[in-house]
Amino acid sequence: MEYRQLGRSGLRVSAVAYGNWVTHGNQLDDDAAAACVAAALDAGITTFDTADRYAQGRAEEALGKALSGVRRSSIELCTKVCLPVGPGANDAGLSRKHIIEGCHASLSRLGTDYVDLYQAHRYDDSVPLEETMLAFADLVRQGKVLYVGASEWTAPQLRAGLRLAAELHIPFIANQPQYSMLWRVVEAEVSPACADLGLGQLAWAPLAMGVLTGRYQPGGRPPAGSRATDGFGGSFIARYSSEVLLSRVRQLRPIAEAAGCTMAQLAVAWVLRRPTVAAAIVGASRPEQLAETAKAATVRLDDELLARIDAVLDELVERDPAKTARPNDVMPAWRPPPAAG
Repeated sequence: MEYRQLGRSGLRVSAVAYGNWVTHGNQLDDDAAAACVAAALDAGITTFDTADRYAQGRAEEALGKALSGVRRSSIELCTKVCLPVGPGANDAGLSRKHIIEGCHASLSRLGTDYVDLYQAHRYDDSVPLEETMLAFADLVRQGKVLYVGASEWTAPQLRAGLRLAAELHIPFIANQPQYSMLWRVVEAEVSPACADLGLGQLAWAPLAMGVLTGRYQPGGRPPAGSRATDGFGGSFIARYSSEVLLSRVRQLRPIAEAAGCTMAQLAVAWVLRRPTVAAAIVGASRPEQLAETAKAATVRLDDELLARIDAVLDELVERDPAKTARPNDVMPAWRPPPAAG
């Protein structure tokens, strides 16, 4: 495993991180989740990403149980706050009330005294940014949060957040965007801003919900036990399941073979080649998947291979920077046509 500095901070993260968005608390029971976490640790993965929103807190609980007994200083725990976690008026957003209460609840579910990275899961236009950043600053000063970050913020929002963080003397060090061969909306504005501001990027969905692994075949049924057969995960994968996209992804297989890697490793290595990307966050429903994807950190792609990837996917790549804050607004070419009748 390769370990990279997260932005300009002193925090190092594993180049491949383990995330539990659609798995823990949904697709996997606690025993299966623990097996995947153990496989991640065996593969050298030390960075674990979750959120209070995932499975309405069950994902944090499962991760906390799986990491119980692991030396706390040997791992990096990342979680998030903002998206709705209940029906109440203050159960969402980036108000001081929700941030402070959300952090305390996350710490309890994770079974830890602090998180390494606490991230604003989205931007909240309804709350003054000063209120949000001051709440983060108080958590940092209390030792409950070591570093702060954001997810799916635009370049201007990141710049404004960094200015306030500097005034408050707190370490705002990371951005977590969706980024893959197919979803490149951050390249025009967000990634250059991160490079300028010294923010490290933790890329989520580098495998495009598993589509870039080549597991899903055009005209075929999803493999048994895959995320596409799960009610929650399947609803996201369905957005990518058009014949044109799946047929084009099949053409990446000989490129992966030329690189001496699997398709999953190719997709993760493609994301990791970017200088501002500190880690690619991958999920897993089986332990052996992590053993495979973790090896992507050692894969190097030359310019010829990168050009071949672009030649295959070019017109299917989403590049519109306006979609930075709309990570589920996939291209029409990715969506399967409506069923007849």
